[in-house]
Amino acid sequence: MTINCKGTLIDLSAPKVMGVLNITPDSFYDGGRYKNDTSILSQVEAMLNEGATFIDVGAYSSRPGADHVNEVEELKRIIPIVEILIDKFPSINISIDTFRSNVAKKCINAGAALINDISAGKLDDNMLKTVGDLGVPYIMMHMKGTPQTMQQQTNYNDLIKDIIYYFSERIAAARTHRINDVIIDPGFGFSKTLEQNYALLNKLELLNMLELPILVGVSRKSMIYKLLNTNPNEALNGTTSLNTIALLKGTKIIRVHDVKEALECIDLTNQLNK
Repeated sequence: MTINCKGTLIDLSAPKVMGVLNITPDSFYDGGRYKNDTSILSQVEAMLNEGATFIDVGAYSSRPGADHVNEVEELKRIIPIVEILIDKFPSINISIDTFRSNVAKKCINAGAALINDISAGKLDDNMLKTVGDLGVPYIMMHMKGTPQTMQQQTNYNDLIKDIIYYFSERIAAARTHRINDVIIDPGFGFSKTLEQNYALLNKLELLNMLELPILVGVSRKSMIYKLLNTNPNEALNGTTSLNTIALLKGTKIIRVHDVKEALECIDLTNQLNK
């Protein structure tokens, strides 16, 4: 199970870590934390040194109720960051967290390696064609509606079956546009209640029937800190617990704010799997 990032095959048979770099002022955990080149480069260097295979850069906060950001502002935020990261770390695998095809194209042309789309192409009709033309790996996430409306769209006939059907349709659409490397993200926290998030995690292994790498992003999310009656800053232990469960159920990429702890989860579960 491999994906091609800028000509290098990355083997996902052993799980990998994707470190999160939010450059938005209003992300739920690290919004506004990285305000200048020095702090950004320092954080990315730390994540790479700790063992991150991918760095996911986002300039549009998708937390529930986040403000809408227009494309001009998104590009203004993200392109300079991609450029300084490529300049400082030429071999870095940058994932671009965007649902806009033009942002995807400009970032890949600036040196990014893959696209992480919360909408699986549903918020931009040109996204799948663009990714196919670019020939890069594509992470498609399950979500209904938009970041502004998703938490009003939590009705399902059967949560797991509906998600599998959603991915089956989006994967077929991606294949028609010659997207070879597809990764699926079940979208914890998106269009799902707290209870539905745990029902999904409980049956996560069923998504392996799609025979594609699974990415899970639960890092410091409200499904953890609300259940534990705490806050994002105190949610690392819960994050570690859920990442371990996700890995045991076949997850191949865990998207996290805390790379060192995530790699420890992988090392421990790898030993169990031996």
